[in-house]
Amino acid sequence: MTLPSYQELPRRGGLPAAWGVWGGDGDADFFGCLNMLTPERVVAAAGLVRKGAVFALNWSMGLPDPPLFGRQPFTHEVTGHDASTSHDDVLHNWNTQSSSQWDGFRHIRNHAARADEPGSGHFAGVEDADHGIDHWARRGLVGRAVLADIARWRESIGRPLQYDASDPIDADEIGQCLAAQSTVLQEGDVLLVRTGWVGWYEGLDADARAALAEPGALATPGFRSGEHLAEYLWDLHIAAIGCDNPAVEVWPPGALSTPEHEAEVRAEPRRLHEIFTHTLLLPMLGLPLGEMWTLEALAADCAADGRYECMFTSAPLNLPHGVASPPNALAIK
Repeated sequence: MTLPSYQELPRRGGLPAAWGVWGGDGDADFFGCLNMLTPERVVAAAGLVRKGAVFALNWSMGLPDPPLFGRQPFTHEVTGHDASTSHDDVLHNWNTQSSSQWDGFRHIRNHAARADEPGSGHFAGVEDADHGIDHWARRGLVGRAVLADIARWRESIGRPLQYDASDPIDADEIGQCLAAQSTVLQEGDVLLVRTGWVGWYEGLDADARAALAEPGALATPGFRSGEHLAEYLWDLHIAAIGCDNPAVEVWPPGALSTPEHEAEVRAEPRRLHEIFTHTLLLPMLGLPLGEMWTLEALAADCAADGRYECMFTSAPLNLPHGVASPPNALAIK
């Protein structure tokens, strides 16, 4: 099928929306852009495996430490004792978004859609409890992935990213980076974006990590928020995006706005996409967002052999009605 451009999408709540683009029957509404991971694309992705190199993209479940965004740390209990025949793991107070994660469609709603359209304000108007990461888990996610090593490219042109500040990456820089890598992005690909934030964080000491987790302290590089980002990513017609920074977008929301503009937006939630594009990408466009993935080893290998494409697999948790999940993702070359 030929997908519409962003400007051609029908509008819901006054905003472009991909609701119904893949049909309104069956399970299509639970998958959004993941509908592009077709059997034909899975077969093609398998042909990218040439040397058997496997790169696990999940970060340690214990990082960041302390967790960001006010999330609480979990405790790991190992049952039994030294002489026990067996042990079990018990995780207390574990948040599925405390480390590497997929943001599922239950994570974010759009207030304009919720006010103006039937349904919940989540993707396709599906009711809150009907969305869940378990839909993705039962299907499994496999396809071609392409890495855009923004961090390495920005260094090469003399504009390295600043990791302790709200340093913006313009959406157009994706194309510039891919062109510099001689990499071609295809419809239905999973786009992996390395900012280098995870590698930078791993070099911090305990005091610096604790300071980042203080309320209001976190500032990170990421994509410049706004409708241009949504339009650019949709028009790439990718199946999903997975990044190594905490929020895909620059953090905090509104960091690049004037105080007056930020105040206006926060007073009118239907405009929240102007400073926080999650509210377009997930509920309106159905584009899954991966955050805090570890891409360092994959990026080093891609830079070494000049090949930035790979087979990609992800097996999210089969958690009924789940909001999010570790990606359990592999890149295979």
